Amino acid sequence: MNLQHLLLLPSQELCTWALEKDQQDPLRRFRDRFYLPQRSGEPLIYLCGNSLGLQPKAARKAIDQELTTWQTHGVEGWFEGEESWLSYHRYCQQSLAKIVGALPEEVCPMNHLTVNLHLMWASFYQPTAQRYKVLTVSGDFPSDQYAIETHLKFRGYDPADALIEVAPREGEFTVRSEDLLQAIEQHAHELALVCTSGLHYYTGQVYDMKSITTLAQKHGILVGFDLAHAAGNIPMQLHDWGVDFAVWCSYKYLNSGPGGVSGVFVHEKHHNASLPRLAGWWGYEEARRFEMTKGFVPMQGAAGWQLSTPNIMALAVHRASLAIFEEAGIENLRRKSEELTGFLEIVIQRINHRAGIEKIKLMTPISPSQRGCQLSLLVDREGKALFDALTAKGIIGDWREPNCIRLTPVPLYNTFEEIWKVGQALENYWQFSS
Repeated sequence: MNLQHLLLLPSQELCTWALEKDQQDPLRRFRDRFYLPQRSGEPLIYLCGNSLGLQPKAARKAIDQELTTWQTHGVEGWFEGEESWLSYHRYCQQSLAKIVGALPEEVCPMNHLTVNLHLMWASFYQPTAQRYKVLTVSGDFPSDQYAIETHLKFRGYDPADALIEVAPREGEFTVRSEDLLQAIEQHAHELALVCTSGLHYYTGQVYDMKSITTLAQKHGILVGFDLAHAAGNIPMQLHDWGVDFAVWCSYKYLNSGPGGVSGVFVHEKHHNASLPRLAGWWGYEEARRFEMTKGFVPMQGAAGWQLSTPNIMALAVHRASLAIFEEAGIENLRRKSEELTGFLEIVIQRINHRAGIEKIKLMTPISPSQRGCQLSLLVDREGKALFDALTAKGIIGDWREPNCIRLTPVPLYNTFEEIWKVGQALENYWQFSS
């Protein structure tokens, strides 16, 4: 995909191109499946799906259906009705599996992300006297940092000793793949676990999860990923890559509501292993769960890591959103995502070209294979003023200290015309004439 021919087009011709792309877009109908935030009766340009995805219009109906089941059946809703609540997680497994590249039994919607991260660590972080260290990337999402730090301390280790963090080189924004792989090789003899994000929340960088997994496992090291910013954003093949475990949230690109249910992946090679785990009754073998006997007997697959009675209303919204992904197809969404994000990159390049200097630096990798639909913009000195100006124009992005603006063109509901309008707002901010 090469959009460089758009760089020098007059603004009106660029607008025409964007409108034609929207007309030709085979996924354009999905925009109408979401509620678009409005201001003064006009839809906002919402480029913040990396923080909270938009509400599917089917969400309310999905919740109403379960409220009706509760109203009609009361506690018997766990066993009666068109679709009983007892096995509700199963209604989501097929769609989730396609999104992350897994077998249905390898995934399960449950709990919240950091809870699941701790659960996975309880099972997969098994340190020995020689191998007790963990490798991650520097500056991962704070919740992950806190979880890793406190989990290591809980096990009796000093994070300053037990945690190896791979950082970008001096003057660079992202971690080079070769540096990450070299660090695994260098510390292989003392590593018990490699655990990083799959897509970095701040820079938007996608890590080479396949290569990381292959190399680490060659040395007998287990591998896990936090896919909070990857799930629903980029296609993955967790099963084929051999990833040991993964966790994610559902309220970003999976559009399942604020604080929506999390999800886990556990590779089938671990399903029959006697892994230690922190258990709860909802992870107990479903056919015998209500026997209330001593001795934990886990359900087969990832569902065996469930803890408590699930939030059916949250699962209902999650299921409604997953149905949209099932219909659209993650590979189709990825193709549009690459074009939308590429167009936003061109819009940024046009600003720099017209200014004659690099007004906006891209922190996110240029290669589409190394990014999702997020671009992180570095604007020195006047970054917050620019962010506020965009917000005033109805362009909703995300501000991160000290000087980063994150914009995410989501293929399910953003358009090429909206990206053109972002360019117009940037030109107006710097008072370029059309």
